Order: sequence, then structure tokens, then C-alpha cells
Amino acid sequence: MSTLKIGLFGIGLEAYWEQFTGLQERLSGYIGIVHTQLQQYGADIVNLGLIDTPEKAFEAGSRFRREEVDLIFLYVTTYALSSTVLPVVKRAKVPVIVLNLSPEAAIDYATFNRLPDRTTMTGEWLAFCAACPVPEIASVFRRSQIPFYQVTGMLQNDPQVWTAVEEWIAAAKVAHTLYHNRLGLMGNYYGGMLDIYSNLTLHAAVLGGHMEIIEVDELSGIRSTVSEAAIAAKLEEVYQVFDVQPDCAPEELHRAAKTAVALDLLVEKHKLGSLAYYHKGSGNAVNEDTMSSVIMGNSLLTAQGIPVAGEYEVKNAQAMKIMDSFGAGGSFTEYYAMDYRDDIVLMGHDGPCHPVIAAGKIKLKPLQVYHGKVGKGLSVEMSVAHGPVTLLSLVETADGKLLFLLAEGVSEEGPILEIGNTNSRYRFPCGARKFVENWNAQGPAHHCAVGKGHISGKIRKLAELLGIEAIQVC
Repeated sequence: MSTLKIGLFGIGLEAYWEQFTGLQERLSGYIGIVHTQLQQYGADIVNLGLIDTPEKAFEAGSRFRREEVDLIFLYVTTYALSSTVLPVVKRAKVPVIVLNLSPEAAIDYATFNRLPDRTTMTGEWLAFCAACPVPEIASVFRRSQIPFYQVTGMLQNDPQVWTAVEEWIAAAKVAHTLYHNRLGLMGNYYGGMLDIYSNLTLHAAVLGGHMEIIEVDELSGIRSTVSEAAIAAKLEEVYQVFDVQPDCAPEELHRAAKTAVALDLLVEKHKLGSLAYYHKGSGNAVNEDTMSSVIMGNSLLTAQGIPVAGEYEVKNAQAMKIMDSFGAGGSFTEYYAMDYRDDIVLMGHDGPCHPVIAAGKIKLKPLQVYHGKVGKGLSVEMSVAHGPVTLLSLVETADGKLLFLLAEGVSEEGPILEIGNTNSRYRFPCGARKFVENWNAQGPAHHCAVGKGHISGKIRKLAELLGIEAIQVC
């Protein structure tokens, strides 16, 4: 997958350069400072410097388009005509962030007013004049129906500015990842779960990516070719990642490891970046054997940045991929129970976990029955690491749109249900009752993705870049 490309340009007015000595060089230096800062966030920068005429603006727009930039930062260095902006952004057709940044916190009025003449004074003022043309630019963008976003503050010594810039770049990286992602869809929906049925065309239109429809028979076929050497190597990995409980039978470990190797080969074959799956396997002993032994292998895939959602929950596979792409993890979860005594919501799920965000080593346990499903086999038990968490659900609305549903809370230490599933205790600032009611009111499917840290600001920016609504309930 290609690296995120960021376009950068500053704007000025060509007529100023002869009038005010050194102003052009000074403003170009400010663009250099922005360039250096942007380089810290892990993207390729296409810096076109100071655009000060409409002619240069047309050339810049074509250049950005040829370079296939994903995002543009427009640094407003001083007053400039909107005609030096519109051709750039209109041609490039990518989201634009307007940087309205003053070189310092304020003009030194006393020093300024002692300057030798008014021409020198005007040149100095123009170096601080970034805010002046922003309304003009905003007006033209709105009238041209071009979405834009603003970061306002100081060029230097302003952490708030660079936190916002970093979040925009992080969001753009995730949008870039989603656009190039290959989501595997293996099996079929869990019959009767009407809330999880998804419009695949809508997902492709809004998020991008490719969806590869995969038959369970293919995984079973690959599984039949797995060597004992590959199984042994996988078992070594299993003992490193999991706390294998004493009651895990050797034959079950072998069966799960064999399926895990097959899953690796399936993912490699189709170049998958995420996976949603479900299949009963009823009436087909081979497929039942395969699908009742996938939990361990799917957990290992999730740990490798290939999140796997059970019950063919496409929306949640997407939510998990988003959370994981932000570096927050993204574990499959749903309500388990309410604890009104401690004002806690217990949440978890059967099936694969996200080992990277676990509190301690994950327990690998045998289950004699998969509740509501066919078969038996190994399962995983973990809690999400204690500390701040963010919940994300992708919601398909009644009017045929996608939206992000968000909440921030805390994963807390305390008793959990030791039933061989993932489950955690979550506290929300609005309280357990209010969280559940606010969340449910938005009509999400009953699954969501949970990740470490409070990253709602980044997710809201991703929603802006994708052109969808984000609702945060807590």
C-alpha cells in the first residue's frame, strides 16, 4: 500500500514583494517551518511553496493532482487573493485544512511603533496578517461547495495547533488505509440478526476498499494441506501469546493450530486487511471442524493488524479496522450485563479477541459448547487493559447513510465473568444507565469495537474527511 501524501502550499500576493523588502523570503521560511513539522507525522510531503498568482495556482492544482495527494494543508501566510487558492483546491479534489497561524502570539506593539517608516511598519504587519484573508477563502469555498477545515493559532510554541494537525494526518492515514483495504467476507450472516445485515455497496462507496467474498470450503481445503511442521511452529507462537490452561486438550490445541495456519495462508492468498466471518458448518463435518476451531487463529490475526469480526458483522469489522489503524486496538464487543451497584457496564464477546490491548496474558480455555452456535473448542478470555477506552460503532441509518457512533470511558479493574470469553468492566462519565440509553437511541447494531485511549477527536476528523456524521454520546 502506498504512503499517505500530503500537499502543502502557502499563499501571498505577488504585488507585495517589491513593496516590502524581505517579506517574501520571510513568509517562505514560515512555510519551511510547517514542512519540517509535518515531516514528523510519517507522510510524504509535496511542498509547492508560496503561491502568489492565479497562474501559479492553476499549475499547483495540476501538480497536486498528478502527485495524487490525499490531503492538502493551505498555510495562509499573509493577505492573498482567493483566486490564488480556488484553482489549487478545485483541481486537486481532496480535503483541505486551512492553517491560520500567526508567527508569534502577538505583535510587539512598542517595537512595531518605533519602526523608522510606515512602509516598514506595513511589511511587518503583513507578516502577522494570516487571519485577514481566511473569511474570503472560506466564503469562496462555501460558495463552491468545497469542504474545508481550520486550524487557528500560532506557528510555534502552540501545542494545540500541532495536536490538531497530527490528528488530521492520523485521520487521513486511516482514510487512506480504508480506501486500500481488502475486507474478506467468509461464510454467511447469523440467521435472524437483522441489525447486522449490511449494505456492502454503501460501505465501498463511503469507506472505499475491496470486499472479497470467500467460501468456507476454501479455508477447509487449505486446512487439509497444512503440514505438521507448520502446526508445530504455530503451537510455539500460541504458547508465547496465550496462557494455555491445563484443561486444553492436546488434540484441541492441534486442531486450532492447524486452522490458524490455514487462516494465515488464506489471508496471504487474498491479501486481506480485515475479515468478517460466520458459518455453522451443520451437516458438513469438515466445515464444522474448521469453523469450530477458528477463534485462536483469528485472535492471532487480529493481533497482527488484520482484525477479525465474528457473526459476519461487516460494520464491526470496519470499526475494528478503524480503531486498529489508529493504533488503539479494536476488540469485538457487546453488552454482557449491567452492574448497577458499581455503575459499570460489562461488555465482551465470544470469539476472537485483540491480544495487543489485553490486560495481562490471555487465557486459552476449552468450551464444551459455543452458545447459540454449533460445536465446541478452544476460546479466549481477556479484559481490555485498564485505563481510557473509546467505543466505536458504524451505524447504517434509515436514510441509507453511514455514521460513526462514539463514546469514551474507562476500563476498570474488578471481577469479570470467567466464562472463556472477552469481557471487561467499563465506566462512563455520563453513568451506566445514561450511556446505554444514549447509545441505544442512535440505533446501532448490538456489536461495537473498543480500543485503548481516548481518540474520539481523531475519529471525528476521520468522519469529516469521509463526509459522514459522527455522534458522541459520552
